[in-house]
Amino acid sequence: MRAYCAQRFGRERSDKLSARVRRILVKSLYTQPASLAIGAVTTVAAATMAAWVSEMSELYVGCVMLTVIAVARVTAALGLSPDSRGTSTRKLEFVYEIGAFSYAFVLGMFAAATIWLDAPGEVQVLMVANALCYGVGVAPRNAGRPTIGIGQLTLTCLPIVLACIASGKPAMIALSITIALLIPAMMSIVLNVFKVLRDSISAAETSAQLADKMQHLARTDVVTGLANRAGLNHAMVETMMAVDDDSRLALVWIDLDRFKEVNDLLGHPVGDRVLSEVARRLQEVCPEGSTVSRFGGDEFVLFCPIESRKHAELIASEIHAEIMRPVRVDGDRLEVRASLGVALLPEDGKDADTLMQSADLALYHAKVGGRAQTRFFDKAMTRDLVRRREIEDELRAALQRDELSIFFQPIVDLETGRIRCFEALVRWFHPEKGELRPDEFIPVAEETGVIVTLGNWITAQAARTAAKWPEEVSVAVNLSPLQIRAPGAALGIRNALREAGLDPSRLELEVTESLFIEDNHATASFIQELSEIGVRFALDDFGTGYSSLGYINTFPLSKIKVDRSFVSGAHVGVKSDAIIRAVAEMGSTLGMEIVAEGLETIDQVKAVREAGCTLGQGFYFSRAVPDYLATMLLSQERDGDLQQVTG
Repeated sequence: MRAYCAQRFGRERSDKLSARVRRILVKSLYTQPASLAIGAVTTVAAATMAAWVSEMSELYVGCVMLTVIAVARVTAALGLSPDSRGTSTRKLEFVYEIGAFSYAFVLGMFAAATIWLDAPGEVQVLMVANALCYGVGVAPRNAGRPTIGIGQLTLTCLPIVLACIASGKPAMIALSITIALLIPAMMSIVLNVFKVLRDSISAAETSAQLADKMQHLARTDVVTGLANRAGLNHAMVETMMAVDDDSRLALVWIDLDRFKEVNDLLGHPVGDRVLSEVARRLQEVCPEGSTVSRFGGDEFVLFCPIESRKHAELIASEIHAEIMRPVRVDGDRLEVRASLGVALLPEDGKDADTLMQSADLALYHAKVGGRAQTRFFDKAMTRDLVRRREIEDELRAALQRDELSIFFQPIVDLETGRIRCFEALVRWFHPEKGELRPDEFIPVAEETGVIVTLGNWITAQAARTAAKWPEEVSVAVNLSPLQIRAPGAALGIRNALREAGLDPSRLELEVTESLFIEDNHATASFIQELSEIGVRFALDDFGTGYSSLGYINTFPLSKIKVDRSFVSGAHVGVKSDAIIRAVAEMGSTLGMEIVAEGLETIDQVKAVREAGCTLGQGFYFSRAVPDYLATMLLSQERDGDLQQVTG
């Protein structure tokens, strides 16, 4: 069956190719109507001269017939357009055949008549030579359709051959033999020319098809069948060159949120099927005349005509709705979310590059703003980008100029009121702009990779300070996932401990739940290596991310920090108290300490202590302070001056 289908496909492809070749060859008959007109004029002129010299009425009749046919042929050649799809190949060929055959036959009969009627010798020579030249010349010219070329040659020469034989004159009989031999010789030439033409055109057609196919493949994504990056660029350039000044276009940049987890958990084949389904849905909702492309990885770009900004908002809303519909793969129900960045032409850019940059920047803000949302480009985003780049450059310089400082916030034992640990927090005092908040430069550091250098510096400074404190007091340092995934991350921590002379058991590294989702293998290796030398780990901001008891069971965590939103947030109440109690009970059972963050009042302190929390942190006890004030707090505590937690 497969062989039959392949054979049939091959025949259909061959038939289609033959049809295109035939069309091109038939078009060649019409390529030079001027030559047709010139040939007709010279032949009619010769016939007129022959009739005038011989003064034979029969030749005048032939002259009129040649003139009528010649005019009809030239008119048909000029009136029929071989490039028009409305004119069939068969019609073009048939019309040409009628004119060509009738003209050749009348011309041959005219020349034969000069012999048959025994016209003057010069007239016979004129017309026989004219007819033979016409037949010999037109045959290779029309070799694109050999039946026409050979037919014209035969119809022109055969009447002359018969007339020569009928005359009975030896010279004429010899001439007839010569002309008769000329016919097969010219037929061979015509057929050879036809074969060369046909093979050349067929090869050119095949090459053109292959080139088109290669170009199509080069511009198509193999997974989704959509345009790829090259295809998108080509479509954008063509579209923007064709639009007028009043046209409006939208570029929607789509990024699937956390798609890496689909590939990591279910495998790339499943991920590819999800991408194909998303591609299909995008094609369904995009307006007519749109280009949908897979830009790379889990990113798609839609380039489409719009009527207004509101129309673009509607398209973005439909895209969100389509992508958020559950995807079923092999019985599994997958939920996909996406972030969208939208830029409009001409408001946000008048060329393809500017439009792409604007949409990319809008997408960046959509992801930074919490993902699963749509952001339209705004000029303020450019100012924000400039600001971020400025912060990046200044942050790198600040690390070299020692403009950064480490502050320490105490973590207090809720039973004894004594300081058990200090959390190290970075502060940046810019010489010109004053103090910059961590939420201004930490995200920039994470996006640009500077966080690796910054994190190692914080750890080294914190360890060096903690080494001067009493042995029962430890220091906690926040780690970024990027810092952990950096080559030699664990070695950097060990070097900081060795250079500071700090016991590893006095260092506590705080990690967030997102770390475990994004890179389990790297995280496990990092935690295992440092746990073996005594470094402790705490789970920070518990309850705000993808909380899972599996992480607590798998990794050697010694402490859980309950996020401040459960303690002093806007939604504090019965439910948040119940959550704190549940976490505290779990910690007690597992032998883990529970830290309540964000404590600001004595009532909050009492509440979390009664709920079972063992440690507390917040402004109630102290803000983050410089290293010398942290040392002073410890000194006051030893002197008994630190305010104790009241019962």
